[in-house]
Amino acid sequence: MRTLDDLDVTGRTVLVRADLNVPLDGGEITDDGRIRASVPTIRALAERGAKVVVCAHLGRPKGEVKPELSLAPVAARLGELLGQDVAFASDVAGDSARATVAGLADGQVALLENLRFEPGETSKDDAERGAFADRLAALAELYVGDGFGAVHRKHASVYDVPKRLPHAAGYLITTELDVLRKLTEDVARPYAVVLGGSKVSDKLGVIDNLLGKADRILVGGGMVFTFLKAQGYEVGTSLLEEDQLGTVREYLARAKENGVEFVLPTDIVAATAFAADADHEVVPADAIPADRMGLDIGPESGKLFASRLTDAATIFWNGPMGVFEMEPYSHGTRAVAQALVDAHDENGAFTVVGGGDSAAAVRRLGFDEDRFSHISTGGGASLEYLEGKTLPGLEALED
Repeated sequence: MRTLDDLDVTGRTVLVRADLNVPLDGGEITDDGRIRASVPTIRALAERGAKVVVCAHLGRPKGEVKPELSLAPVAARLGELLGQDVAFASDVAGDSARATVAGLADGQVALLENLRFEPGETSKDDAERGAFADRLAALAELYVGDGFGAVHRKHASVYDVPKRLPHAAGYLITTELDVLRKLTEDVARPYAVVLGGSKVSDKLGVIDNLLGKADRILVGGGMVFTFLKAQGYEVGTSLLEEDQLGTVREYLARAKENGVEFVLPTDIVAATAFAADADHEVVPADAIPADRMGLDIGPESGKLFASRLTDAATIFWNGPMGVFEMEPYSHGTRAVAQALVDAHDENGAFTVVGGGDSAAAVRRLGFDEDRFSHISTGGGASLEYLEGKTLPGLEALED
């Protein structure tokens, strides 16, 4: 796979597929982590005299123009981080995009409107997707793929455009790949994996693959209640995927056979409702009241999880331990984040926060990002890589 350092970009128009899918609240960016992660590639191209045309998606507008999902606020923030104005096109590959690109001088940067305003971006029809890719590719001479968070999608800007232009990988993608290789090839041990988030079904593939690779798997978050139920425990009104109970029992049995330590919470914060001000209490994990829902792992579980991470040489964490956005249910996630920081600082462990909600939690809870080895920008892409799947966006860049 070529990198952008292999391209002669001076005086040429380069289309950069970035991942700028940031959370917005009333038009305000609440976490600019993905924008900051995209800056090194964009800046390097601009400093080398390229005309840089950035494209990205935001949310799921499903092929319709939705003003609340415009990338205009992102253009403003990107400009602040780059220290230069970023021209903004009011469409994706239409008149405004063509005029904006034509007006760029060497070293200048433009951002196109939300890719997913175009039905062709996400179409499963090869011809429709290809037609949009033709329009997008016509804006540039070279392509740099740097949107790691989207490489598991067979979308026009990720998969079809690099087939139409000379292409290379940006710094973010090469960094993410280096990290993922350290999690799959010649791993420093003990290797501990912490999985959370709401649904066990989202993590089935990665659990299946890691049962042959990890030394320990720690499970929290909403997905843990399917594991507790599989062991015959009452889980009250907690999130539960009944159709996955058989699979979960099989995984627990395989873990035992393979010598993989499976660590589940010993206590749970159980509430009467999904609300920060709901009545809540700490209960044993095997005795959740029938009228309560688990919204976080308990304090003893936080200590247990930390103790199983202390001596780990490699830690991969994907998914919060509870509803961290609500303060009463944030403590389990905080305990895991602190355990990663301690393992990194005190023992030199290679610690990876696997994108999405986990990365947002780290920032929201006030942790210094430099105290983790790596904070990924792509939760879904990371998980699919760890499952051993072929990712269309990476496949396209390898040609």
